[in-house]
Amino acid sequence: MNIQLKTQGAPSVSRSLAGKVSLVTGSTSGIGLGIARALAEAGSDVVLNGLGVASEIARTKDRISADCDVKVSYSPADMTKPAAIREMIETTLAEHGRLDVLVNNAGIQYVAPLDQFPVEKWDAILSINLSSAFHTMRSVLPAMRKNKFGRIINIASAHGLVASPFKAAYVAAKHGIVGLTKVAALETAEQGITCNAICPGYVYTPLVEAQIDDQAKAHGISREQVIHDVLLAQQPNKRFATVEELGALTVFLAGDAAASITGIALPVDGGWTAH
Repeated sequence: MNIQLKTQGAPSVSRSLAGKVSLVTGSTSGIGLGIARALAEAGSDVVLNGLGVASEIARTKDRISADCDVKVSYSPADMTKPAAIREMIETTLAEHGRLDVLVNNAGIQYVAPLDQFPVEKWDAILSINLSSAFHTMRSVLPAMRKNKFGRIINIASAHGLVASPFKAAYVAAKHGIVGLTKVAALETAEQGITCNAICPGYVYTPLVEAQIDDQAKAHGISREQVIHDVLLAQQPNKRFATVEELGALTVFLAGDAAASITGIALPVDGGWTAH
């Protein structure tokens, strides 16, 4: 069985976003970091946000800045705190004079039956996965309207379109993100602003790699069986998307070629939601 975990990196892009400023929440690792790097490669200055070891975040900032010849900064804003989110947006606007691309990526997960789902986990997931996007969008829209340009890209999920058992909070939050995306698109349609949602299925990240090994050991099955029969059971193409693919799509949606694309929830799920 030939299971493809990774693909080649996305084709090199022109610096189509030169002069732009992008902020990506939850971007110190995984999908968010891949998207931030893709935006930087396209010429945008980037504001990172998320958790991590300060020295590692500093190295990441320096590496992206050096590789892509853009300004990279970092905000430690807690995505559960509306005041911290507002301050992050205000600081970005004060330092750069603009914020052109907002990517709402921050998210957490917890799995449990609905009647056993911890209330504190429900509250945390809704706060980080859904409410934080409301707060960033609410804070940034006046500046985007003033500039007559803005690209808001919400990282939803295939679970924003379909459901799975034991993921009540995550599914509810991601469905909410899709709805919020549509509202924002309608409210800004005449103002040079677009708002779209990307709905990935399983994406290959270090966290997913750890899940593969853990489940293989726990169930006494091979890595290939975990990938094919467990993680990718719902994905017809039986391969993970990559952070490079999501980064390239984000760059496209942030650019001029996507000016007429707004209010969509775009699956990147190997056919999962085609069932």
